[in-house]
Amino acid sequence: MESSDDFGWSRSERGGGMAATDEAADGLRAMIAKGELAPGQQLPAEPELCARLGVSRGSLREAVRSLAALGMLESRHGAGTFVSALRPGQMLAGFAATVDVLPLDGLLELFDARRALEAQAAALAAARADERVIARLREVQKRLARSEDEAERHALDREFHSTLCEASGNEALAALADVLRARGSHYSIYGAPEADTIRLASDLGHEALINAVAARDPAAAAAAATAHLSQTEVWLRRYAPLPDDGARPDDAPPPDGDPLPEGGPLPDGGPAR
Repeated sequence: MESSDDFGWSRSERGGGMAATDEAADGLRAMIAKGELAPGQQLPAEPELCARLGVSRGSLREAVRSLAALGMLESRHGAGTFVSALRPGQMLAGFAATVDVLPLDGLLELFDARRALEAQAAALAAARADERVIARLREVQKRLARSEDEAERHALDREFHSTLCEASGNEALAALADVLRARGSHYSIYGAPEADTIRLASDLGHEALINAVAARDPAAAAAAATAHLSQTEVWLRRYAPLPDDGARPDDAPPPDGDPLPEGGPLPDGGPAR
């Protein structure tokens, strides 16, 4: 029998540990996909899994760590490792980590996807939202319109859009929209020369969304969301703000796009963050 080192790696796996780790991860994913390991179920004992997957303890542990990072598994202190609930938000953890470091040009490439998602979410919200949700949207927007603090406005804007997407009743849609929206919060357009105009347009865009949802008009809600996010993209392309968690190199060009001419007209809708 081949010996292993203190970390559980066999002699042959020390040179090909990544391949063995991938094999172990693939095996665990297959067990989950086939229903052999159900959501919330504890993983079998390590020796049993190693024998079944044909890998060492070291490879298995690395595989477990990689799947935990992706939201498929979770470790509970003193209890062991379990399959997660496998909800959309958990499954998007890896994607969220990638999106959260995108530069502005990468973020803008995702805008078509975000626009489509939030338009669909708004339409579903108009069909499904109850009075409690509509009242919450109105309250958040009222606080947002009164706020003079930029950080608070960002937080309230995100709460507004999260509430709207959650009202769609589709957890996967809401989770993905939240991932795509999160990175945008690092790029502020409220410091732009036309900050007052931007703020007014944003507030009007929110009011249009609320009114469409309250009127139970899915088509109007989708149109309002599309206009709202299209305006955000216009301002981001125009001012190409630096992220609040880093700086664009001096020699890096701003994102591609067709900025509005100075003093150009404001398209319908308002920016959403």
